[in-house]
Amino acid sequence: MTRRAAAALCLLSLLALAACTGPQSALDPAGRDSATLSRLFWFMLAGAAVLWAAMNGLMFYAWRVDPRPMSVRGARTLIFAGGVVLPTVVLSGLLGYGLSIMPDQRAPGDGLRVEVTGEQWWFRVDYWPDGAAEPIRSANELVLPVGSRSEITLKADQVIHSFWLPSLGGKTDMIPGRVNRMSLEPTDVGEFRGQCAEFCGESHAWMAFTAKTLSPDDFAAWLTAEAAPAAPPRTDLARSGRDAFMAQGCGGCHAIRGTPARGQVGPDLTHLGSRLNLAAGALEVTRPDLIAWITDPSAIKPAARMPAYDHLDTGTIAAMAAYLEGLR
Repeated sequence: MTRRAAAALCLLSLLALAACTGPQSALDPAGRDSATLSRLFWFMLAGAAVLWAAMNGLMFYAWRVDPRPMSVRGARTLIFAGGVVLPTVVLSGLLGYGLSIMPDQRAPGDGLRVEVTGEQWWFRVDYWPDGAAEPIRSANELVLPVGSRSEITLKADQVIHSFWLPSLGGKTDMIPGRVNRMSLEPTDVGEFRGQCAEFCGESHAWMAFTAKTLSPDDFAAWLTAEAAPAAPPRTDLARSGRDAFMAQGCGGCHAIRGTPARGQVGPDLTHLGSRLNLAAGALEVTRPDLIAWITDPSAIKPAARMPAYDHLDTGTIAAMAAYLEGLR
């Protein structure tokens, strides 16, 4: 390898490592579990580097340093040491370390209990405070307190999904008819991105969610606000949008606490205006995006089950968007 090629390889490696940060990076941990998995990655990378350096070093030695023919005994010793002993020692060490972290990854939660259900193509999120008879329902957004281990119950409606929040923990499958569990213990306050990591249909790539981690006091205040009914519309435009929402039968699929809307088919919209994204990460909760979504969801999210409302006039759709944007 020439010096120029070696420099280019080093530069590419540095650029690759520069991409290991951000709201959806397993190498930029913000939780106890993700930090453990990040250390596992670096241990595995170090083990791979040792094997790579040893094997290529031996080839370089035999090719350039001492290219003389080897004796049969020397060749056998080299093959056994480099091809059996070294990989066995390195891989056994990595396996032992990997097995040692499994109990912590499977530790039960001792705080908040959350139930997440994979739908097509969004996440239903139910919070179960201690002693609650009914959950506090949300969608496509997971909010957790920092400093305590929360129990996450994972389910799926019709097809297999995979719950993946790399900044806080690893992947766990969501399988219809089966209940899987994981627990997460955030250590940093912030906002992170999660994703379905199992192909689940046409809009699999648009099945994401946002995770927010809050201090214990901020989380308690958020949970109290989340349990409250939706705020009534404050403007004539929003009130007109509420009337249109009810008249068009949207409440048959969506629930808005504090209103006659009690649907359970689609996401709960009670506090939609306070969420960080719309349509499971496909859009933002802004009036233009809400108008686009109401008009033709399938144009944004293929095979979305929500019907298009392009038969309505633009004023009615704008009023509905104003009402939904104000649900906080």
